[in-house]
Amino acid sequence: MAYDRLLQQRLIRTYQARPQEVGHLLQVASRDLVTAAEILPEHADWAYNIVYNAVLQAARALVMHKGYRPRGTGQHRTIVLFCQEALGPEYRSQIALFDQMRRKRHRLVYEMVGLVSHQEAEQALNFAKGLVEELTLRISGPASDGG
Repeated sequence: MAYDRLLQQRLIRTYQARPQEVGHLLQVASRDLVTAAEILPEHADWAYNIVYNAVLQAARALVMHKGYRPRGTGQHRTIVLFCQEALGPEYRSQIALFDQMRRKRHRLVYEMVGLVSHQEAEQALNFAKGLVEELTLRISGPASDGG
């Protein structure tokens, strides 16, 4: 069965999301991409956080679309692990960047400001636009088969 390891580790549980839940998460991702682009010229750190949130929400939508939900602590990491399994090895570099963004965002929120340059935030925004679009296309396709 797909996602067995994550289920056995109790990182996810089965969940039948309503289409509106998934759609709402995709709307949040889209909104966050627009907001990040608007504030990027003045606030690179905060724009980076918002860009990360856009990817996170689109990835959460994928998890729910596939019939699961993260559980317990460390849900952001769980979502990254889920995406590794759901998207496969051809998305290895994108998932690695998503995970790098997760770790950097944690430092920005809890440790220090000034870690992100304007250029890095802009690159993150461009990456996020592509990944959010890809996840949205996958979700908008055929219904989930649980795998």
